[in-house]
Parts: sequence; C-alpha cells; structure tokens
Amino acid sequence: MHGRLKVKTTEEQAEAKRLEREKKLRQYVAATTAIFEKRKTGQLDKEALELTNQILGVNPDFATLWNFRREILLRLEPEGSPEEMQLLCRGELSFLESCLRVNPKSYGTWHHRCWVMEHVPHPDWARELELCAKFLEIDERNFHCWDYRRFVVQRAQVSAADELHFTDRLITRNFSNYSSWHYRSRLLPRLHPDPRQPGRPTEAVLLKELELVQNAFFTDPNDQSAWFYHRWLLGRAEPEPTILCVYVSREDSSLAVAFSQPVVVTPGSCDLLLFADEAPLAVNWHTPDGKNRPGLMWLCDLPDSALNEHWPQHTFRVHWVGGESQKECVLFKGCRDGWCRDSVTEEQVFRCELSVEKSTVLQSELESCKELQALEPQNKWCLLTIILLMRALDPLVYERETLSYFDTLKAADPMRSAYLDDLRSRFLVENSILRMEYAEARVVDLSCRGLTVLCHLEQLPLVTHLNLAGNRLRRLPPALAMLRCLEVLELDGNQIETLEGLPPLPRLEELSACSNRILQPPAWGREPLTGGGGRAVG
Repeated sequence: MHGRLKVKTTEEQAEAKRLEREKKLRQYVAATTAIFEKRKTGQLDKEALELTNQILGVNPDFATLWNFRREILLRLEPEGSPEEMQLLCRGELSFLESCLRVNPKSYGTWHHRCWVMEHVPHPDWARELELCAKFLEIDERNFHCWDYRRFVVQRAQVSAADELHFTDRLITRNFSNYSSWHYRSRLLPRLHPDPRQPGRPTEAVLLKELELVQNAFFTDPNDQSAWFYHRWLLGRAEPEPTILCVYVSREDSSLAVAFSQPVVVTPGSCDLLLFADEAPLAVNWHTPDGKNRPGLMWLCDLPDSALNEHWPQHTFRVHWVGGESQKECVLFKGCRDGWCRDSVTEEQVFRCELSVEKSTVLQSELESCKELQALEPQNKWCLLTIILLMRALDPLVYERETLSYFDTLKAADPMRSAYLDDLRSRFLVENSILRMEYAEARVVDLSCRGLTVLCHLEQLPLVTHLNLAGNRLRRLPPALAMLRCLEVLELDGNQIETLEGLPPLPRLEELSACSNRILQPPAWGREPLTGGGGRAVG
C-alpha cells in the first residue's frame, strides 16, 4: 500500500468542507465587524476600502457596503489630485467588473458603477459600451446591463441610429433577444416619429419592421420575443384623454361628461369648467358612485336658472383644462335631453384607417400566418397574431372567423382561457358599438355572445336598451352607472349572484334578471328576485 494516495472517505470530505465553511464565515464576520467599527468611528480610509473589497468580492449584494465605499471615495476625492482620483476610480471600475463576474445581475454593483462614472475625472464611455456588449453576450436579457447601457448612451450622447444598429447585430445573432426587440420599440419612434401618432414610428418604417419580424417568427415559431414585438407593431399610440360626450337632462336637471380615460376633477378646482349660454356656471362635480376617484364620467346638478323652459334653447359648453379639450351641446325647448358625442368610427377608437400599402402588407402577413399555423397547429402565438391581424384589417368582416380562431386558441392554451374569454368579449363589445353607430341606433344587443366581461361602457351613455341575456357574466360593473339614458336592461340567463352592485340608473324602467344565481333579493327591489328567475321592474 506504500506510495498510494489515500482517498478521503465521504465523511472526511464532508468534515473538511464544514471546516472550510466555518473558516470563511469567521473571516467574513471579522471583516464585517471591522468595517462597521471603522464606519462608526469615521475612519474613511484606504484600509476600510480594502476591507470592503474582501466582503463585496464574494457578496456583491451587500448594499450597505457600497454606500460605505461611496462615503470613503467622497472623503478621499478632495485629498488627492485629479490624476490620483482618476487612478482610484479606474481601480474601482476594475473591482466592480470582478464583482459583476460573481453576480452579473447585482443591483448594487451596477448602481455603484453609475456613481463612479459620474465622479471619475475623465470617463471612458467607449470602454463602458464595450463592457455592456461583453455582458450582453453572456446574457442578452440582463436588464441590469441594459439599464446601465442606456445610462452610458445618454451620458456619451450615442445616437439613436447607432443604438438601432446595435440591436440589429444582436437580433441577427439571435432572434430570441426580447430585450433588443423592446429596445427597438423605444428607438424607432425617436428616429422616425409619426407626426400624426406621437410615440409611434412612420408607416414606412413599420412596414419594414413587419418584414423583419416575420422572418424571425418563421425561423423559430415557438419563441415569444418576435411575436410580442409584432403585437407592438400592430398597435398604435395611446390617445390623449379627451371628452367623448356631453349629455344634459332636463328631467333630473343634470349634466354628464364622459371621458376617453379616467380623469380626476378636484372639488372646488377649475379642472372642469361649465358654461351655460356662455356664462360661467359654478357647479359641484362628482362621479356616479359619489367617491370622486379617477373616473370616466363626471356629473353635476344644474340650477333651475340654467334650464328656462321658455327659452328656445340652452347651449352648454364644457371645457376640460387638463386635456385642453372642450365640447358643447344644445338643449332645445320641449326636449327632455340633449347631447354631443364623438364618433367611434371617425375618431378611430377601435382601429386605425389603413392605407392601401399597409392593408396589402397586413393581408399578406395574415396569409403567411395561416400557412404557418397549418404547419404549427398548436402554436398559440401564431393563433393570437392571426386574430389581431384580422382585427386590424376589418373587425366586422372577420368576426365569425375570429371567433373560430378563439376556440382553437383556447384549446391550444387552456391555462389562459379566462384571459382569452375576456379578450373575446372585449372584441365583441367593440363590434357591437361599431354596428350601433353605423345603424345610428341607441339599442345594443349583446345577447348569447358568451360574454364574460363588459367594457367600453363610456362609449354607451346614450343607449336606451341593452340586452345582455344568455351570456356568462358573474357580476355587474360599477361602470354601468355611465348609462344615463338606459331604460331597459336584460340580464336573463347569466351567472350573476347578486344585484347589490347595480348602480342607480335615472331612466331605468325595466330590469329583467331571470335564470341567474341570485340567492336573495336586493334591498332596493320592489319585487323579489330569486335564482329561479324572478323579474323586477324599476
């Protein structure tokens, strides 16, 4: 047995590792104790800097120690010459790079590097860009590194065109680089802004990007990065909040203002101004629920002097200061109400008008995606993109085909069936609003459509009859309070468990809620509503 190396047993190996861990722990605790003692006594010197090196070199997420290092560097800065500070910062940057090799996603390390670069006398931004490129080669989705790169780009005044070229290289190397796709969505509107849609690039650029992204998802159909970017390309700029509708009622002496987005009207402020026949009118604004939180509709009571029955007409003008938006409506003699509202189609609320070129490109994309779906029948990203393309082209023409693809998508992605049901419901409500406007009607029939949610109710303040029977609704949204003209509400055959949340509707004459899951009648009901199909008229 002489001359042979003794092999350690498992127990001996475990014991050796335990002793090694205990030794490292003692050193760690001793160094940490010494550091805090130095900070307590104000010893901000190079020895303290070296002690923090020992800890941060193995644990770069010790945020307190990064703060201590900054205190030390600020103390040393006025004591040395610019050349000495340059040397000190260069050493600090080198140490930070070694910490990033330990943990490339350390919040504290990247933050401290930003701080150092702002204090170094002669920053080398080109080297920092190379550092970012190196770490993004290791992990292309390291959002800490992407954040730092944006910091460097801003300080170094790197052009958006150069950064776009950088994303070209990364995407060419790997189509699955989600961060690069996202970065493009930030750069393109800056390089090629569309004057008609702030925050969006021009149509010519969008069409080129559609071709690029199509190559990506045909290369790897199961990668979600390109599909998400394609969805952004199909989107549009978020519109500024504006007044959608002004409605005045002689019967209950009130005026309602519907907005495109929730807004806040501070009591006693000049956020929302009302003029009656060009004379300012002091009113108190409130939301339908009285809670005065950000809302899509704000109401006010009108004084008797604003509604003279003998005048031929009254003109009410509402000016919203926050959005520099105004709208006026006229109440004629003998009429119980008056209104002025935006057109859903003219304002392109649900879809943009397409140029011939863009329509042709999207039609080609649709056919290509259908071909891909035939090869990849269970690809959920492809199925969803087909639905979105049909919505962009013509939601009404493609409605039946869209619903069929929703069924296929739910089968392919059952975990998101609830989300898909809600998305499907939203599209169906949008289609009904478009049909209602084309027909110039005030009746909306959404019966037997499988709806799970109600949305876009801010577009329906003038509706008098709403049929929601035969759907899958479980509750009624408070936003129903915006339907100021609603006279008939049909809720038969849903899954509603209570009507307690039904807001007060000033014109409601008939409410039908048969065949739901209502266990007890609402407190306000004049007739009992039961799960067996009671009916109330209010």
